[in-house]
Amino acid sequence: MQIYLPIAEISVNLFFLVGIGGAIGFLSGLFGVGGGFLLTPLLIFSGVPSPVAVASVTGQVAAASTSGALSYWRRGGIDLQLAMFLVMGGVLGAALGVWIFDLLRFLGQLDLAISLGYLIFLGSIGTLMLIEAVRSLIRSRKAGPVQRRLPGQHNWVHGLPLRMRFKRSKLYISVLPVMGIGFLIGIVGSLLGIGGGFILVPALVYILRVPGAVVIGTSLLHVLAVMAVTCVLHATLNQSVDILLAFSLMVGSVVGAQFGASAGQYLRGDQLRALLALIVLGVAIRFALSLLLTPEDPFSMAVLSFGESI
Repeated sequence: MQIYLPIAEISVNLFFLVGIGGAIGFLSGLFGVGGGFLLTPLLIFSGVPSPVAVASVTGQVAAASTSGALSYWRRGGIDLQLAMFLVMGGVLGAALGVWIFDLLRFLGQLDLAISLGYLIFLGSIGTLMLIEAVRSLIRSRKAGPVQRRLPGQHNWVHGLPLRMRFKRSKLYISVLPVMGIGFLIGIVGSLLGIGGGFILVPALVYILRVPGAVVIGTSLLHVLAVMAVTCVLHATLNQSVDILLAFSLMVGSVVGAQFGASAGQYLRGDQLRALLALIVLGVAIRFALSLLLTPEDPFSMAVLSFGESI
C-alpha cells in the first residue's frame, strides 16, 4: 500500500513505515532509549531526504515521550524545578540548532553535516558503550563488588556560582551546568533529530548527581518539551516536518515498544548495553561507507522554487 509523503516528495509503502516504527519501538522498549538516533539514520538510508527525516523524527520523539512523562508525573518522579532550567537551556540550544540547520541547508552542506555528525557522534558513543559493557561483563565474572561513585556525592560542578536548591532532587548546585547540559542536547537534537535522553540521563547522574528516583522522569520531560519546540521551529522555519511520515512511525513505535519491554526482561543489563553498542557502531559504519564509497548516481535533479539557491 503506497502512500505519498507530501513534504518528503516520495511514495513509500505504508506497512514499511509502520514496520520501521515498530522495529525502533521494539529497540526502544528493549534498551530503554528514545530511538531517534536510530530512526533518523534508518529513514535516510531508506531514501527519505535528510532534512525531512531529521525534522519529522523530532515530532515522533516528542509524541513518544509524552506517555512516559505523564506516567512519571503521576508517580512524582519528576523534579519540575530542575526540568525547568534544563528546558530553558534546551530551547535556546534548539533555536540555535535550527538556525544552523537552516544555514547548512542554504549552503548545500546539510547532508554532509548530518552524515559526519552521526558518524562522529554514534562512533564515539558506541565505542564507549561497548568498552563499558565489556568491562561490566568481565567484572560480573569476578567475586569482588565494584565501587562506583553514587548520586549525592560532590564534584567540581557543585562549586560553581549561581547555586540553587532543588528540593525534589535534594541538590544544592549551580544552574549553569544544568542549563549548559540542556543547551548542548538541544543543539544536537535539532541538528540530528534525536531526543538525547541516552546522553542526558548519564549526564544528570554522573555530573549533577541527580537521584535515580527522578532522573528518568526529568529527562523525559526535557525531551518532550525541547523536541516539541524543535518540531514547531522546523515546521515554521524550514517547512520540513512531514506529519504523515511522523504519524505512521508513531503508530508502529507504540506497538513495538510493548514487545521490546517484554523481551528486555530476559537479558541482563550488561548484555543489553553490549548489544545496543554493536547496533550503534553498525549505524556509524554505514554512515562511514556512505561518505567513502562512490554513489551509484553522483548527480541528481530537483525542481527549485523561485529565488531558491542551487
